[in-house]
Amino acid sequence: MQETNDSFPAPGNSRKKIEKDWHYNDNDKLKQGRITIEEFRAIYRIIAHREEVIEIFNTYSSNRKILSESNLIDFLQQEQYSIEMESNFAYEIIQKYEPIEEVKRERGMSFEGFTRYMDSPECLLFKNECQEVYQDMTCPLNDYFISSSHNTYLISDQLLGRSDLWGYVSALVKGCRCLEIDCWDGSQNEPIVYHGYTLTSKLLFKTVIQAIHKYAFLTSDYPVVLSLENHCSPAQQEVMAEHLQTILGDTLLSDMLDDFPDKLPSPEALKFKILVKNKKIGTLAQTRERRGSDKHGQIAEYEEDEETEQEEEEIESKCTEVFLAKEMEEKEEETKKGGLMLFRKKKPTKVKISLALSDLVIYTKAEKFRTFQHSRLYQQFNENNSIGETQARKLSKLKAQEFIYHTRNFITRIYPKATRTDSSNYNPQEFWNLGCQMVALNFQTPGVPMDLQNGKFLDNGGSGYVLKPLFLRDAKSNFNPSEKLQDSNPVTLTIRLISGIQLPPSYHSSTNKADTLVIIEIFGVPNDQVKQQTRVIKKNAFSPRWNETFTFIIHMPELALIRFVVENQGMITGNEFLGQYTLPVLCMNKGYRRVPLFSKLGESLDPASLFVYV
Repeated sequence: MQETNDSFPAPGNSRKKIEKDWHYNDNDKLKQGRITIEEFRAIYRIIAHREEVIEIFNTYSSNRKILSESNLIDFLQQEQYSIEMESNFAYEIIQKYEPIEEVKRERGMSFEGFTRYMDSPECLLFKNECQEVYQDMTCPLNDYFISSSHNTYLISDQLLGRSDLWGYVSALVKGCRCLEIDCWDGSQNEPIVYHGYTLTSKLLFKTVIQAIHKYAFLTSDYPVVLSLENHCSPAQQEVMAEHLQTILGDTLLSDMLDDFPDKLPSPEALKFKILVKNKKIGTLAQTRERRGSDKHGQIAEYEEDEETEQEEEEIESKCTEVFLAKEMEEKEEETKKGGLMLFRKKKPTKVKISLALSDLVIYTKAEKFRTFQHSRLYQQFNENNSIGETQARKLSKLKAQEFIYHTRNFITRIYPKATRTDSSNYNPQEFWNLGCQMVALNFQTPGVPMDLQNGKFLDNGGSGYVLKPLFLRDAKSNFNPSEKLQDSNPVTLTIRLISGIQLPPSYHSSTNKADTLVIIEIFGVPNDQVKQQTRVIKKNAFSPRWNETFTFIIHMPELALIRFVVENQGMITGNEFLGQYTLPVLCMNKGYRRVPLFSKLGESLDPASLFVYV
C-alpha cells in the first residue's frame, strides 16, 4: 500500500479532544474522519514540537541543523555535568539515538536525534546509579530504613474493609520488606488473618504465607520480616509454625548465622531469607539447643500488660498538653517510675506461647517498649519495639536524642494510631528523621505519605533497604532533627522549571485546557521543610511554559525528599491534583532533566512530565 493511501481513523471518544488540541480538522482535508500518513506526520510534528529543546539545540549547534560530536561533548560537559565521561560517550549517544543513517555516519546528531536523547531514560531526573543497589549492605539490620507496611492484608478501611492476598502481593512488588499479619484462631484448626473485633473479611494464614513465599523476592533479594500480631491459642500457634516451616522451607530463617552473635546480621547475610517477628521465650542459645527436638504440645508463658497496641493508642490520643507539661516537670521521680507513663498500668497477665512458634523467632523478637532507660539497661540486640505514632511523636518532642540513641541500637517500628479507621497515614518523614527503621504505613491509601514512602525507597535499587545517614548511626553524633547542626554541610539546590509535556487532562474539562501550576516541596528535618510554586498557566496542560527558577537551602540533604506536584487551579473546590513525582534530593541528576509524573495511585502517566534544569 502506498504511503499516501494509508489512513487512520480518529478514536471516537477522543475525537473532540483531538479536534481542539491537535488540529485534527485542519489535517483531515477530505473531511472523512480519516487522515493520511502525511497528515498524521503533520500532527506528530505539532505534538513533538518543543521550542525549549530547539533553543538548547541551536545554542550548541554550529549551523543550527546538525550537532557535531564535539558540540554534543560541549553540551554534556557544560549542561549535563558529565565531567568524567569516557572518550566515546558522546559517540555512543549518537549511535543509540540518531535515526538518520547519513548523519550518524558523520558522527553528528540531528534535532530529531537530540530530541530522542532528551526524552530518553538517560535524561531523567533520577540518577541511574540509584537505580541499582549501590549502598553498603553489610551493616547490621538496625542501620537501615526498611520499607514497612501496616495491616498489610487490608485493601481499604480498618473496620469494614476487605482482607485480600493482593495486599501482600502488591506490597512485595513495591519492594516492601516488613509485612504485618494479624493472626486469630479459625475453624477446623486453621489460623486466620483479619483485623480482630471488626467486620473485615478473613483469610487463611496458610494462603497468606503461600502468597508471600511466591512473591517475596520478586522485586528485591533482601530479607523479608513477617511482623506477627499473634492472638492465636497455643494449638493454632503450632499450626502456624508448621505452615511457616513447610511452605517457606529453606527461605525461613530458623537458626542463628553465628554461634555467639552480639549484633544483628546484615541484609547481605540475610539475602533470600524470611524472618519471623513475634514474642519469644528464652535465649537464642536455648533455641539452638532445642533445634531438631519434638516441640509438639510444649507451651511456655510470659507476662504482658493487658493493653494491646490499639488500646494503648486510644488511651494516648486522650492525653492532653497539660498532662505532657506535668510529665516534663517530673524529673528523677519520673525516671524511677519508668519515664513517660502515658497510660495507666494494669495487672500483668500471663500469655501462653507455643515453643514451636517461639523458636522460629531469631533476630526479630518483639519486645514491649517501656522507656529509653529500660532499653539501655536491659534490651537485647535482637529485641525490637513497636511504638504507636502518638506516643512516638510525644517522645520525639521531649526526648529526641534519647530516641535517636535507641534507634541506633534497636529496630524500632512505628504504626498508625487506632483512630485512623479510614486507613489514613501519618507523615513518615518525622520518624525517619529519628532513625526509626520500620515506619509502617497503610499501603492501600494514596496521598502524600505514600508518595514520600515510594520516593524514599526508589533509592538503592528499590531494594526496600536504605542505609541510614552516618549521623543516625554514629554513637558520637549529637544530631537532633529540631536543632541546627554546627557541622552540617548545607547544599544550595536551584531548579529552573521550564515547561510541562502533555500533562494529564483535568477531569473537570472535556479538553486539555487545565489552568496548570507546579508546587515544589522539600520534606526533611523541620529547618528544611519548604514549599514554593509557579504562577498559573491558563488553559494549557499540553505544553505550558513557566521558565521560573527556585532556590532551596537544604541543611540535611541526606534526609531530604523533593516532591513535584502538578495541579489544576480550582476556584471553588480547591486545586485538582494532576500528577506528582517524589525522590530523594541526593538522587537527583543535574542539568536538563525530565521529571516523570505519577497518578495518586502511583501509576505512571507517561508521557506526561516536567522539563527542568537542576
